Amino acid sequence: MSEMNSIDAVQEMLANQGYICDRALGTVIFLSLRLGRPVFLEGEAGVGKTEIAKALAAGLGRRLIRLQCYEGLDASSAVYEWNFPAQMVAIRTAEATGGAERSALQAELFSDDYLIERPLLQAMRPDASGAPVLLIDELDRTDEPFEAFLLEALSDFQVTIPEMGTVAAPEPPIVILTSNRTREVHDALKRRCLYHWVDYPNFDREMDILTARAPEAAEALSREVVAFVQALRTEDLFKKPGVAETIDWAKCLLALDVITLSPEVIADTLGAILKYQDDIQKLHGSEAKRILDQAKASLEPA
Repeated sequence: MSEMNSIDAVQEMLANQGYICDRALGTVIFLSLRLGRPVFLEGEAGVGKTEIAKALAAGLGRRLIRLQCYEGLDASSAVYEWNFPAQMVAIRTAEATGGAERSALQAELFSDDYLIERPLLQAMRPDASGAPVLLIDELDRTDEPFEAFLLEALSDFQVTIPEMGTVAAPEPPIVILTSNRTREVHDALKRRCLYHWVDYPNFDREMDILTARAPEAAEALSREVVAFVQALRTEDLFKKPGVAETIDWAKCLLALDVITLSPEVIADTLGAILKYQDDIQKLHGSEAKRILDQAKASLEPA
């Protein structure tokens, strides 16, 4: 399925796409490519679960197909649906012109011309560049019936369209499932996958990530940004900032020509790293200065 013949090669390929992963995650991706197993990534929002699918697709030169999950998502929305308005036009036209007989019309109506392919069906289709990367994002937003359907689809890598028959993938897609763990996903689905918990990175790896994603930032500012965000994650917040917020904040500071962090700069740009007013309120006054002092102290040589 892939020319990646070592864990180091996987890490290097992802790094070339701006995604810096640790060896544990690199190992899971390597095994997924080698064994053809789906990967189930769980972790807090903003730690880079979705980005790994994008980096993997870009690095392998494969098409990325994304199924964004939501409450109420069902099989028909994930696999296919019929273009009902176009079918009705065809029926009315046939009636008006005395066109094809009933059986021929039915065969025409339920053909590829009227089929709207959704992500799961798209992922089963042959692709000249190789099996696509199928990202099933935020699976925890769906319900158990959809999980059961997905388990069956991922077991056989095929879907059935009653009017047309079974569509089987000539080459199984590279499947990445993500969950923010707002609820537990059924064990049966997890057992079908290679599981990995994506945690917040340590200081060194977050520095590497920020350098890759915002290379124009000066090292001194980047170190302050990462140290502050790392310190902020130890606070009692409703939603701790993820790596995505670290990158966004650094880019905002660059746009403002900030050279070094100060309590005033932090107060003006908190909306880039915190997304809930209660969390922002907690950093008003001396709190931002306290955390900044703590962050800068951690950067001083021992």
